Amino acid sequence: MKKKIAIAGATGFIGKWFIDKYKHDYDIIALSRNRIKNQDLEEVEWKQVDLYSISSTTEALSGADIGIYLVHSMMPSTRLNQGEFEDTDILLADNFSRAAQDCKLKQIIYVGGILPKDDQSISKHLRSRYEVEKTLGSRNTPLTSIRAGIIIGPNGSSFKIVQKLVKNLPLMACPEWTKSLNQPIDILDALKIIKWSIGNELTFKKPLEIGGNQTITYMDLLKITAKKMKKRRLIFSLSLITIGLSKLWVSVITGTSKFLVSPLVESLKHKMTLNPENSINLPINYISVEDSVEKALYPKEKVPENPEFFPRKRKENTVRSVQRIYNPSKRTTDFIARIYPIWLTKRFADLIKANFDGKFIKFSFLSILLLELKVIKSRSDDKRKLFYITGGWLVKRTSHGWLEFRSVLNDKYMIAGIHEYVPSLPWYIYKYTQAKLHLVVMRRFEKFLSGAVSYTHLTLPTILLV
Repeated sequence: MKKKIAIAGATGFIGKWFIDKYKHDYDIIALSRNRIKNQDLEEVEWKQVDLYSISSTTEALSGADIGIYLVHSMMPSTRLNQGEFEDTDILLADNFSRAAQDCKLKQIIYVGGILPKDDQSISKHLRSRYEVEKTLGSRNTPLTSIRAGIIIGPNGSSFKIVQKLVKNLPLMACPEWTKSLNQPIDILDALKIIKWSIGNELTFKKPLEIGGNQTITYMDLLKITAKKMKKRRLIFSLSLITIGLSKLWVSVITGTSKFLVSPLVESLKHKMTLNPENSINLPINYISVEDSVEKALYPKEKVPENPEFFPRKRKENTVRSVQRIYNPSKRTTDFIARIYPIWLTKRFADLIKANFDGKFIKFSFLSILLLELKVIKSRSDDKRKLFYITGGWLVKRTSHGWLEFRSVLNDKYMIAGIHEYVPSLPWYIYKYTQAKLHLVVMRRFEKFLSGAVSYTHLTLPTILLV
């Protein structure tokens, strides 16, 4: 009987190639935020999913044996997205981990990047991938973490940037960091290792670093690509170029979003070679970098494409705010949920009143109800407290939208999230007033939790919110 594999990030580079190569070997559930127009392949079931929602993710994973997680820094799905990409990444990974446990998946496979040996200077993108790895593996579902070097293949996002640089620049002054070593791997070799790890208990609960059998610099990769493209290019290093400047000119020259360029550029300063303790010895005749580059530039086989999706509807004036709060005392979500409205009341010198009746939290200014939150006990636990946004003068839409406090990374941090919130204020007034104030309030609340401000004078309500 075929294993059923659910792929989060199915429309991406690795996801498309995996589906193309192994759609006959497995029953595949391909997950996308968009709704597919036609289910053309019998072997592939496309499901629309909102990875920000635990219930939607759980429904999408229902019936699957294995989950493959290929999500990195999703593009915003709301008109205003307040939060750093690394905080969003943790939230999405935690949702997937929760859903995998609820659906009794036998394994999660995550494909991230090789981590540098010097973790003191690790870039925030690589640190985020490590945090995602820890989050995915924080529950009962066994995690296989595959840390890969640069994956080269047709339409690969990293290699497309290299290709565009070579195409557009006859002269390339590269940062000193482009001399850092890496072990690129061909997409087909990476897929073989992913397939080998499926259901393989030898890969459970430990990182696997993968790469080809050649160690080269990023500058070498540029030169190899130029040679294969038959382009005469003068490529040299210049120590004066900063990371920030590199991001800017790479984005401009390649026409690629800085959002996508940043992970590649920030990794340049790190040596990204395999750690012998985490590498594996498999009988693979690895494709050379030269051959891999040529295949990526001039593919002899059809490059897999995504199916046709319905176009996205125009975004409402929706808001998502994901704020990471340092929680050194490892306060519980129950404590956070109870203390936050009390602290907020005191912070605004009792001008804002918080009223508790066991089911609702109501924030009022004078006689005006500003915000009403309904406690959802059935979807809360000791690591997460959930509230539906159900009313108030500050809310335009009450049919959807929620607030949550969530403990992550072994309770070291708390995520305060607002999702699908539609404000009643005119958009540009909201954007530069209430939205800005929210960020200030959350930073002050973080200082409060860190002990910079005492909470001993605050009286906790006797009614538990959850």
